[in-house]
Amino acid sequence: MGKAKRTPAAAAATRKGPQSGGRKAPAPPPPAPIPSSPRDRASSKGKAAPPGKATPAAPEELCALALGAQKERWLQFQKRQRVSCEEAARLLLDTFEYQGLVKHTGGCHCGAVRFEVWASADLHVFDCNCSICVKKQNKHFIVPASHFKLLKGADSLATYTFNTHCAQHTFCKTCGVQSFYTPRSNPDGYGIAPHCLDEGTVSSVTIEAINGKEWEKAVKGHPTIRSMSKE
Repeated sequence: MGKAKRTPAAAAATRKGPQSGGRKAPAPPPPAPIPSSPRDRASSKGKAAPPGKATPAAPEELCALALGAQKERWLQFQKRQRVSCEEAARLLLDTFEYQGLVKHTGGCHCGAVRFEVWASADLHVFDCNCSICVKKQNKHFIVPASHFKLLKGADSLATYTFNTHCAQHTFCKTCGVQSFYTPRSNPDGYGIAPHCLDEGTVSSVTIEAINGKEWEKAVKGHPTIRSMSKE
């Protein structure tokens, strides 16, 4: 009886693999590419950057905010003002968060300490007669901590405390001027010396005397001083 002829299908099934020295099987097809996100597609536009050089961000990537129809206006504003997305957002936030307030700037005598503070143009200033306030003529108005920003001079500041050590009497180590401090009455805010502000932003000053010699009684009985450092 003769040998049976193998069909092409049977021959393929018995073909030797690479382990036994036979021909290699065909390579499997490459996996399908994973769909990219719109942000990935945007970042891949244009030619590849030369080695060692970063690809500049596309205009639409300058800000990740969902601005809808206002996106083009936002990008044009950034370009005209030459500000980053964060700086542009800060301008917007300042306009609404500090509505009705003005930005004052100030600092110590030598210029080592500089700050900015958002407050009314019409300042309500406290004149305390406690022992230290009398000695250093500490007249001040109170703002929340979020309304104050130290621009420079953190390393130039020294702090003096006494008694309860709640008040942080900060002053410049070079010229000795206290342009701001943390009051005992408002540890969550700042007391700003109005005479250390730059000229041009203060419209009026109202001075209220505080009986710091009887500090607990004076602060407890005051209707608004505690709330002045709240948002």
